[in-house]
Amino acid sequence: MYEMLSESIYPVLAGQPERYARIKGGEKYPQIEGMVLFYRFRRGTVVVADIAGLPDNGNGVYGFHIHEGKSCTGNAEDAFADTGGHLNPYGEEHPLHMGDMPVLFANNGTVWEAFYTERFLPGEAAGHTVVIHDMPDDFKSQPSGASGEKIACGVIC
Repeated sequence: MYEMLSESIYPVLAGQPERYARIKGGEKYPQIEGMVLFYRFRRGTVVVADIAGLPDNGNGVYGFHIHEGKSCTGNAEDAFADTGGHLNPYGEEHPLHMGDMPVLFANNGTVWEAFYTERFLPGEAAGHTVVIHDMPDDFKSQPSGASGEKIACGVIC
């Protein structure tokens, strides 16, 4: 018999996440802040994003990925250059990287979004970075979906 996800997810979400990342905007976007929570569930992970202060990009849709880097540092040209590329330990094409996640849909700069993925377990993401981009992922451009500037980041603890 098929068991609906919603019937068993509530106790998981009522507990503590296995991993989390505090999201902060870069120098250009200091108003961005939030949390991304990672809950182990069945054969995968439930990801919950709660973000505020996103800038108006004209459509309210933002790229959202786990990057291979372990630091939210960078340089004058890219505030988060040290995040590297998308987490992709198996050499998959975009959008099948382990770190490829659905886009974020904002309402007046605020996002609350949850989804389930079997691409990684929370522990596999630990130590890497979560990055928000200023443009939506197009899900086809290689290697990273043409999602634009990195505007916020957090290290997954």
